[in-house]
Order: sequence, then C-alpha cells, then structure tokens
Amino acid sequence: MVFPYITKMRVYLVLIFLMHVATCIFGQIKYNLRTEIGTLRFQNTTIDVDPGPNWRGYSLNENQNGLSFDIINGISFKDKLQVGIGVGYLNFEGVYGYSLFGDLQYLPLNSRLTPIVNLKIGSNHIWNQYENGQRSLMFDLSGGINYKVKNNFSIYLTGGLLLTQQAFLIPIRLGVKLK
Repeated sequence: MVFPYITKMRVYLVLIFLMHVATCIFGQIKYNLRTEIGTLRFQNTTIDVDPGPNWRGYSLNENQNGLSFDIINGISFKDKLQVGIGVGYLNFEGVYGYSLFGDLQYLPLNSRLTPIVNLKIGSNHIWNQYENGQRSLMFDLSGGINYKVKNNFSIYLTGGLLLTQQAFLIPIRLGVKLK
C-alpha cells in the first residue's frame, strides 16, 4: 500500500517541477506582430532555359521589379530571437501573387539601436503568363538595423537576397514591430 502513495507523490512532484519549468520558459516569451513594406529589385534569372514548344518565358523577367507587403505573427524569446509565420502580397509590375512563409529574426543586442539578421523560408504563387500561374519556393536572407522607439514599438530597415520564381532579387524592406 505504501508504493502507490510514493508513486502518486512522484507524479505530483514531477508535475510541479514541469509547471515551474514551463512558467520560467513561457515567462520569457512574448507575442509580437510585424508589418513590412518593401521593394524587390530584379537582378537576374537563376537558370538558363533551352526553350521548348510549351515554354512561355521566365516567371519573372528583367523588367519586373516588385513590391511586397507582409504581415508576420510570432513570438519572441528574451527580445532577441523572434519566430513567426507570415503572409504577404506581391506585385511584380502587374503580376500579382501571395506568399506564405516561416520567419526567423535575430537581434544580437538589447540596445536601442541593434543589427538584425532575418531568414524567411516558404512558398509563393504568382499569376503570370502560365495558365493558373506558377508556384515556387522562396528563400530570403537579409540583414539590417533595428531602432527601438519605445519598449514595445520598433522600426527596422533590412536588405538582402531573395531567391524565388527562378529569379534572384534584392529585397529592401521597411518594417514596424509591435509587442
């Protein structure tokens, strides 16, 4: 009869310990919302195509710079690492689309002015010259500067590399972060 009591006691102690650990961990996590507007400057295509009979051209060409508007919902850990998911609207000079992506942002310093490293991985879909448009993977690596206006409000500017739709682009984004 003593053993069930000891087993229950161990279970309760483990549960109390796990609740304590969860409180410590989740006490450091905060929700954040970010919005970004940016320009996507076309550089070149990433592949050369030997055109076949059904080829209608590259997904994007050298005349198609773009604009993007992104909304990212996420959580931050100790105000340094932010993880989130985002949705975006794309406009490549008349070719419209959307993007869905995972977002990782790192702020190495806790100062008012700090550098940013940002990584976005996901997919996008544009309605171009192909029937039903075209879907593509998206990889965006950028860096920049973050200015903390208030404790819960920041403005940042980033630039970097974007690979998508068989094209290499340079994104330059201005963003606002609310905690």
